[in-house]
Amino acid sequence: MSKIRKKSDFPSKVCATCGRPFVWRKKWEKVWDEVRYCSDRWRSDKRKASAS
Repeated sequence: MSKIRKKSDFPSKVCATCGRPFVWRKKWEKVWDEVRYCSDRWRSDKRKASAS
């Protein structure tokens, strides 16, 4: 049996800044509950989003 999983099998969330959906990544395995942004770009722009 193969261990390959489809991208659609992973959990997803919506980015708090840009509003786009993003999918679970291996590097977020231990902190998935805390992840709110799809990328470093939007994480650094979070102040702009909260001000509007």
